[in-house]
Amino acid sequence: MSASIATVVFSHGKESGPWGSKITAMAAVVRDLKLTAESVDYRGLDDPDERVRTLIAAAAQFEPPLVLVGSSMGAHVSAAAAARLRPRGLFLLAPAFYMPGYEQYTPQEVACPCAIVHGWRDDVVPVDNGIRWAREHAAALHVLDSGHRLEDRIDAICALLRGFLMEILG
Repeated sequence: MSASIATVVFSHGKESGPWGSKITAMAAVVRDLKLTAESVDYRGLDDPDERVRTLIAAAAQFEPPLVLVGSSMGAHVSAAAAARLRPRGLFLLAPAFYMPGYEQYTPQEVACPCAIVHGWRDDVVPVDNGIRWAREHAAALHVLDSGHRLEDRIDAICALLRGFLMEILG
């Protein structure tokens, strides 16, 4: 990787925390690439809009350019903040897009490279939602034999993240 400096900002899911097993593993990849890893703490914030505001406020403290990485609701939050933060890229795990009753809140204003990783057996966010968004936004799509949390595929996710970061920052 070239001397490009970037900050990778992680946004965890609704039931998780800022340094869960997936984020910890992905942060190790980020640091190995000599990039900065930050993770925003959304615990206690159930409202997605409040989480977006929290991410935007936190991002003001981070060295640009930014790459946003999110899981489930954190993926929704990352994509929703993208219009304001103008990241270099979005890496989204099982993004909570097109959920029943909330379809109109699915972020659409994304002007950067995007990659989605989703599990075929996701019983929280249907894989078809990720496929639809990827098709509509020409995003890279990786569908793995896993469920919503993707915890059994951390090594594959880390390899995909490494490739994505090298491609967009290389």
